[in-house]
Amino acid sequence: MTSLQAITEGLQFPEGPIAMPDGSIILVEIARGTLTRVHKTGKKEVIADLGGGPNGAAIGPDGACYVCNNGGFNWEKDASSGYLRPIGQSDDYVTGRIERVDLETGKVERLYDTCGENRLNGPNDLVFDKSGNMWFTDLGKARDRDMDRGVVYWARADGSEIREVIQPITTPNGIGLSPDEKTLYVAETEGARLYGFQITGEGTVEKLTFPHSVNGGRLVTCDGGFRRFDSLALEASGNICVATLMTGGITIASPEGGTLDFLETDDPYTTNICFGGSDLKTAFLTLSWHGILGSCQWERPGMPLNFLNT
Repeated sequence: MTSLQAITEGLQFPEGPIAMPDGSIILVEIARGTLTRVHKTGKKEVIADLGGGPNGAAIGPDGACYVCNNGGFNWEKDASSGYLRPIGQSDDYVTGRIERVDLETGKVERLYDTCGENRLNGPNDLVFDKSGNMWFTDLGKARDRDMDRGVVYWARADGSEIREVIQPITTPNGIGLSPDEKTLYVAETEGARLYGFQITGEGTVEKLTFPHSVNGGRLVTCDGGFRRFDSLALEASGNICVATLMTGGITIASPEGGTLDFLETDDPYTTNICFGGSDLKTAFLTLSWHGILGSCQWERPGMPLNFLNT
C-alpha cells in the first residue's frame, strides 16, 4: 500500500464506500444520517437524507443503492480534536432497517425492518451475490448495561423475502463472498475474528458443530493485540481485506487461514475499504475518526463486485 492521499475531509463518520464507474465514491455518513457522493474533485453531494444510522451500502441488481441502516447511535465528541465516535444506541432509536435509494431521484424505500417476529436491530453491512440477492449482517445495538446478539440474514432485493441464516453470532460486521461465491465471510468486531461459512444454497450455509465452532463458521483468522474488526472487501485472488479498528489499518487474511499482512493507518476508526479504478488497484478507505475518505495504490487488484464492476 502506498501512502494514503485524502480525497475529502470533514465527513461525519464515513462508512460503506462504493467506487462508482464515473470515478466518484458513494458512501454513508453515519453521524449525519446521509448517503453522500464524493466527486473526484473532493466535492460532497448529499444523495439522500436517511436519518437513523446508515452504515453499509452496495449497488443492487437494478442499479439502486441498498443501505443497511442501524437505527442510529449516540455520539461522543473528543474535547481536544472535535472528532466523533459512536457510544451506543441513540436516544431516539426505533428500529434498524434495509433501505433502497434511487440514485437519480434520491427516493428512499424501506424494504425490511423485521424478519418474522424479530426486529432488525442494527443492520451493518451487505453484499450482493450474482443472483441479485443480498446477505447482510445485523450487529445489534449496545446499551449501557446490555447488548443484542448478532444475526446474519439473506434477503431478496425486491423486499419479498428475508431469512435468518446465522444466529447467534457475536457482533457480526463486515461481510463478503469468495470469488466463486462458495464461501461467505463474516467479520466479528469484538475479538477481531474472521469466519468463513460454506454456502449450500439460497440463504443457507453449512454450520460446523461445537466444539469445532461456536457459531458454525470456520475460523479464518483471529489477530491478537488491541484490534477490532469492521467491514471488509476481497482481492481478486480471494484474500480478505478487513478494516481494523483501534490499532487502525487493514488486516489481509488468506482464504486458507491466517493473516498475511497488516497495513497500519493513523486512524483508530479505519472502518472500511473498497477497490476502484480501471484495474481495481486503487483502494479507497474510510478513516472515520478523522472524517476522511482516502485513497492509495494497492499491490493486487480487488475483486469485481456484482452489478458494479461486472
